[in-house]
Amino acid sequence: MGDSWWRGGVIYQVYPRSFQDSNGDGCGDLNGITSRLDYIAELGVDAIWISPFLKSPMKDFGYDVMDYRDVDGIFGTLDDFDKLIAQAHERDIKVMMDLVISHTSDQHPWFIESRRGSGNPKSDWYVWADASPDGTPPNNWLSVFGGPAWQWDTTRCQYYLHNFLTSQPDLNFHNSEVQREILSIADFWMRRGVDGFRLDTINFYFHDHLLRDNPIMPPEQRNSNIAPAVNPYNHQDHVYDRNRPENLKFLEALRAVMDKYEDRAAVGEVGDAIRGLDLIAEYTQGDNRMHMCYAFDLLGPKKLNPARVRQMMSNFYSTAPDSWPCWALSNHDVMRHATRLTGDDATADSEARMLAGLLLSLDGSICLYQGEELGFEEANVPFEALQDPYGIAFWPEFKGRDGCRTPMVWDGAAPHGGFSEAPQTWLPVCEEHLPKAVSSQTDRADSMLVHYRELLAMRKSNPALRNGRIEFLETTEDDLLVFLRRSESQTILCLFNMGGEAARFNLPVDKKWRPIKAGHFTADWQDAYVEVCGFGAAWAEREGG
Repeated sequence: MGDSWWRGGVIYQVYPRSFQDSNGDGCGDLNGITSRLDYIAELGVDAIWISPFLKSPMKDFGYDVMDYRDVDGIFGTLDDFDKLIAQAHERDIKVMMDLVISHTSDQHPWFIESRRGSGNPKSDWYVWADASPDGTPPNNWLSVFGGPAWQWDTTRCQYYLHNFLTSQPDLNFHNSEVQREILSIADFWMRRGVDGFRLDTINFYFHDHLLRDNPIMPPEQRNSNIAPAVNPYNHQDHVYDRNRPENLKFLEALRAVMDKYEDRAAVGEVGDAIRGLDLIAEYTQGDNRMHMCYAFDLLGPKKLNPARVRQMMSNFYSTAPDSWPCWALSNHDVMRHATRLTGDDATADSEARMLAGLLLSLDGSICLYQGEELGFEEANVPFEALQDPYGIAFWPEFKGRDGCRTPMVWDGAAPHGGFSEAPQTWLPVCEEHLPKAVSSQTDRADSMLVHYRELLAMRKSNPALRNGRIEFLETTEDDLLVFLRRSESQTILCLFNMGGEAARFNLPVDKKWRPIKAGHFTADWQDAYVEVCGFGAAWAEREGG
C-alpha cells in the first residue's frame, strides 16, 4: 500500500466562513483557522481540506472564482495562507485546498473578455452556442441549481453554458489554452506548499462538443443524491453535459503536475449517483490519474443498515478493485448525518457515535466535516436568514445547504459561541449547538469530542485499521455488521450494532481476541461470543494477518 500520508489518512474539512472569525467582521477567515490549528492537531487528523477561499464575488460562497492566484479579502491575504501552511506543517498537518475549475465567476477577467465577441483571445475559453432557430437554448441541458443550463448573453448574442448558477459560466476544456492555464494554476499552489487538492465536480470538466440532447431518465431510476427530488435536474440522464471520456487525459496531465512534487494527493468529487463507481474506477485507475475520489454512497438520504453497507462496499470493490476509496458521512453540501442518518431523539446520540465508529473503521481514506466531532445536528435556518441561493430557489421543499454551514461553537457562554465578536454573523449561530461547544466537551470523558479523539487515535495507532484490507463476516443478527481489517502484522475484528437491541456474535473458538477500548461503548466479551449493546460498537485485535 505504501506509506503516503493520504492512504488511510483522515482529512478534516474546514468551511472557512464558519470556522473562526479573527477580525470581527462576522465571517471566518484564514487567520481564524491558524488560531485553531492546535484544536485540529489534538483531534488527531492527518490533513485539513479548506473549502474555497480564493477571490470571488461570493454568489456561491467561493465556488465562483474570479482570481485563481489570490485570496479573497474576506479570508485574508496570500501571506496569511502561507502562514497557515507553515504552522500546519509544524504540527504535522497537511493542507489541501478546494480547487474549483469546471467553471468560474462571470466576473472573472477571462469571462469579461470572452463575452466581448468571437474575435478576442478568450472568445473560446467558455462554452458558447448559438440559439436554436426559434430562439430557445441550443439543447435540453439543465442546471443543477434549477432551470436551463444556458443563459442568453446580449453582448455576444449567444448562449453560454452554466451547470450551476447563471453567474458560474463553464470553462471550455476542449480548448488547450484553458487546460494549460488550469495546470499552471495547480502548479502555482503546489509551489506554494499545498499538499493536495479537493477537486470540485471533477466529472463536469468536459461537455459533449456536439451539444447533443440528454436522454430522459426513467422515473424509477431518478435519484435524489445529487439534486433534491423537487429539482427537474433528476429527470435527465446526464450523458452529454458531464462524465465525458475526454476528461481522462486531462486528469493524467493534472497528475503529472502534482507528481513533480513529493507526496501530494488529490481527491475528486464525483457528482453522479448513477455512474459514480464507474467514474471513480476510471478516474483513479493506475498511478497516473487521481489518487482517490469520493462518491455519494454515505452522503445520501437513506439510513444505513448492515445489508446496505455490505452492498456498498461490494459494489465498490467489484467495480473499482484497484481504486483507493474515500468515505464521508457529512460535508458542506448535505444535511448533517446526525440528523439525516439517525432516528428519534432518544437514540440519535448513540446512533451518531456508532456511525462515527463505523466510518473510522472503514478501509480507504476518511473525510470529517467540521462540527461532526461535536455531534452537530442540522441547524434550522429561517428563510429570512438564508444565504444559499439553492435553498432560496427551492424553499420550503428544499431548504438548501445553510443548515450544515452555520458557525462552529467554541465557547457556549461567549457571544456567538466564541465564533465571532461581530454584532452579527454571516449565518446565525445555531442555539441548539451552544451546549455542544468545544469548551463543554474538551474535558468530559463521555463527550462526542472525546469519543472522536479516541476513535481517531485508535485508527492511527493500528495499521490494520489504517490500511488493512476488509473482509465481511456472516452473522445471525440482521442489525449486526461485522468485518475484519487485516494487515500483515495485525487483524482487527470490528462489530457495529445498527439496531436498538443488544446483538450477539459468536467468536471463532481457535482465535484469541484482545478487546480494544475506544469511544463510549460497552460490550460483553466472553470466550465464545461478544454481545454488543444497542447502537454500540466493539473492536478486538490479534496478531498476524
